[in-house]
Amino acid sequence: MTRIGGQRVLFVMAATAEYGVELKQRFTPLITGVGPVEAAAVTAASLSSLAAQEKLPDLVVSLGSAGSRTLEQGEIYQVSHVSYRDMDASALGFPKGETPFLDLPATVALPLQIPSIKSARLATGASIVNGAAYDLIESDMVDMETFAVLRAAMQFSVPLVGLRGISDGRQELRRYSDWSEYLQIIDERLAAAVDKLSTAIERNSLSPVR
Repeated sequence: MTRIGGQRVLFVMAATAEYGVELKQRFTPLITGVGPVEAAAVTAASLSSLAAQEKLPDLVVSLGSAGSRTLEQGEIYQVSHVSYRDMDASALGFPKGETPFLDLPATVALPLQIPSIKSARLATGASIVNGAAYDLIESDMVDMETFAVLRAAMQFSVPLVGLRGISDGRQELRRYSDWSEYLQIIDERLAAAVDKLSTAIERNSLSPVR
């Protein structure tokens, strides 16, 4: 947990590979592991423990890398809306992406926006999107954790901010290095975005997503 402007902020990341030198100077994250199941389980367990201690955060921040075929590689985007791209109960008459019997739309707007950081729509799922698979994605970028972290945070009525650096997507992924090539740049730029978030928290200037 990190204190910023009197607020408790829990930073959540999937893997230490994304937690570089610059971010290490700013906070210690909760590392969940990769994918929506690990992200949901670890985040929910952590928040439950904090709730028992009456130390729930005022804000959860999900951050790390993302893929996109259209957004600029290495750039940072905040999440305006997030969806769960694996959910498909359309055979039973539910809209694709909408979880049955859950009072949530298929695409959920995040409640807060950081001034001066570009926004984009994000789709979370359990697979790496690659090549032609992007044809099936309506969102601007993809990851494997943010929707899961959001759902865990919602159980405790804690708002979430999402920050993602675009690591891949323009070219087809063939090896680990195709993903990791931009991670140092993303670390530096995510750190700058966290600084903007800190300033917004201190100035009480986080605004609703429109």
